[in-house]
Amino acid sequence: MVFAEIKALVETLPEVSVWPELAEIFERAGDVPRPDWELPILACMAVGGDEASALFGAAAIACLQLSIILVDDILDDDPRGAHNKLGTGYTANLALAYEAASFSLAERANPDPLQSLASVACLARSALATAAGQQLDIKNLRGEEEYWRVVTAKSTPFYGAALQIGAIIGGADNDISSGMYELGVTIGEIIQLEDDLGDALERPANADWLQGRNNLLILFARTADHKERQRFLELISQIDHPDMLVEAQNILVSSGAVGYCAYQLVKRYRRARQILAELKLPDSSPLDEILDSYADTLIDLLKVSGQEISHAMLLDSTMFNSDP
Repeated sequence: MVFAEIKALVETLPEVSVWPELAEIFERAGDVPRPDWELPILACMAVGGDEASALFGAAAIACLQLSIILVDDILDDDPRGAHNKLGTGYTANLALAYEAASFSLAERANPDPLQSLASVACLARSALATAAGQQLDIKNLRGEEEYWRVVTAKSTPFYGAALQIGAIIGGADNDISSGMYELGVTIGEIIQLEDDLGDALERPANADWLQGRNNLLILFARTADHKERQRFLELISQIDHPDMLVEAQNILVSSGAVGYCAYQLVKRYRRARQILAELKLPDSSPLDEILDSYADTLIDLLKVSGQEISHAMLLDSTMFNSDP
């Protein structure tokens, strides 16, 4: 099991073994499957590298993601966040520790000094970009242009780094590792849009509704010119009432918000497929399977809103080829 192997590597860090709360955070993360942690392994295998070598990269990505989640929960005042139990300052220090741990593990991922340096630099760029994106996100910026600014800054650098570090560990050249970063960025956009779609359709109302988060569907229904816009704005102020939420979610469908999100998702899914094909990797099958899983998620989410599409439709160039 990949989690157990990643956990074993993280526990080789002396600080983890003597810092109970640090270890506890990692243990709790293992309660939920984290497919993101496997991305460096899949990328390494795709470029012809060895899975065992990529485990250090996977462990580094795991630690980086935990540091991001700890800070994100503080910024969002998430009631499930560790800061509610441990305190904000203590949790912020844990986040710093996990970020540093990611660099330490990345440095050990490859015996070649230049590749080791490239791995650490990759993670450092991602950590800095994500922090800047989190700062933008807490402002709850308005308008679609600002929405994409946040997505680009906050949601995509982590996934770009996850694939790029795997490619570096696998011995890929600069062109391939850069292409893998671009693929990861596109996957990050897909994940963000799928999160938006799922969060907007979830019941009861979650933080995207209650705290005015940057959600593409809600933003569309709030700002686009459609006949139910005024009613939608009225419903938002009462969104914690179940009947009002159902009505607002129905407007997400009738106004075209769900369709617009689906269009943006399909564009990125096709782009990811194109990037992967152009990379001409020794074995693209691990990444093909990942893209298939995102397609499955999109298809399932759209079923909830009453829209039916298939894998074939996602790749059909005559479908979703212009703005709704």
